[in-house]
Amino acid sequence: MQKTFGMISLGCDKNRVDGERLLGEIRRHGCKITDDLAEAEVLIVNTCAFLNEARKEAIDTVLEGNRYRKEGKLERIVVAGCLPEKFADELYPALTEADVFLGIDDVSELFPALERSFAGERVNAVGTGLHGALLPRVLTTPAHYKYLKIAEGCSNHCTYCLIPRIRGPFRSYPQDALLSEAEELGPTEELILVAQDVTRYGEDRGENELVTLLRRLTSLETVHSVRLLYCYPERITQELIDELARNPKLVKYLDLPLQHSEDRILRLMGRKGTRADYLELLGKLRREVPGIALRSTFIAGFPSETEEEHRALCSFLEEANLQNCGFFAYSREPETAAFRMKEQVPVSVRKRRVRELYAVQREISRAFLQNFVGKTLRVVCDGIDYEKSCFFGRAYFQAPEADGLVYFTSSRAREGESCDVTVDRADIYDLYGHTEVNQA
Repeated sequence: MQKTFGMISLGCDKNRVDGERLLGEIRRHGCKITDDLAEAEVLIVNTCAFLNEARKEAIDTVLEGNRYRKEGKLERIVVAGCLPEKFADELYPALTEADVFLGIDDVSELFPALERSFAGERVNAVGTGLHGALLPRVLTTPAHYKYLKIAEGCSNHCTYCLIPRIRGPFRSYPQDALLSEAEELGPTEELILVAQDVTRYGEDRGENELVTLLRRLTSLETVHSVRLLYCYPERITQELIDELARNPKLVKYLDLPLQHSEDRILRLMGRKGTRADYLELLGKLRREVPGIALRSTFIAGFPSETEEEHRALCSFLEEANLQNCGFFAYSREPETAAFRMKEQVPVSVRKRRVRELYAVQREISRAFLQNFVGKTLRVVCDGIDYEKSCFFGRAYFQAPEADGLVYFTSSRAREGESCDVTVDRADIYDLYGHTEVNQA
């Protein structure tokens, strides 16, 4: 089968890795990959199903892609990932625009399913692939930073979240396989570890192995630095803190999904911590890992959240002084425990509370960035912004597509290389500066 493939990958960076494995399977079969959907004969839509909005976006993307059957060269549409994994039974009969359904572990079945499709079948191949196989990838990030997905699934069972029902229980990938994959990715300025709960790594096999994995990954000559995302606060151990403090290859940065600050709401969410626990942890991290950057995510309008609890979360943000945060209005998802809870907060109130949380955080982030004006930062160049006529990159406290950017002018800068940027000004999320005239 010599077809030209296009892909639209939706959702998080964990899903991005899944999409890269699908592209790797296409490359392994010697087929062409195109960014021009008008040239694609097979379109893969790699879907997210975490929230209702994500499911709607996925279905709309399939419907929009279907127009290329008339306007382009499209012959088949493959729907892959979370949406068919969880909802194939109800979607497969209805979403007839899709010719093939694949689940999260069905990369190996892409071509067998397509062969059947081109022979005249509609194919639902969900759940038929090689479970847990770390198949080769085609990278979709710039060459200097790459994601390494260290586990699949989740066992936390937060009351608002569908992930355990979509992706199953937490399953760590073997260390040796991850080491091999990291080496196969080639020279890497920044290796970003992702999973639904990075800090749980190894516990499903009887013992937490995260620090051991970090030591092995940072011992690789091809890896310049390692960044951690999605670290649950209750699993930040002293061993991990010590490793962050002493290991020069670990980026002094943690993403901690706290989700709320008030004890009653945290209990309803199925979270393990308390407001006092969180503040104590943030203080400990700052004392023992000087300069560490901390970001988080929070949910506004969880069932029965009062105005008083909302205002308390606003005050928590001021006390916690996190560098950056994301805020989301609670989404009422069927099959979650929170769906059945009483006192659901009206959607308009949820959205208003999100706006108010962002307003508080904007001032915190603005003050944090203002501290760098007139100072010099080490910045890795991510590329050129042609509209702004300058380069852009990230300092250590900025994760890709999550935090802000550093825009800078330079006589010479290369993607993937680091340079010293003198900061001239700051806004709410971004910094602006320049390098010295002769700096490479």
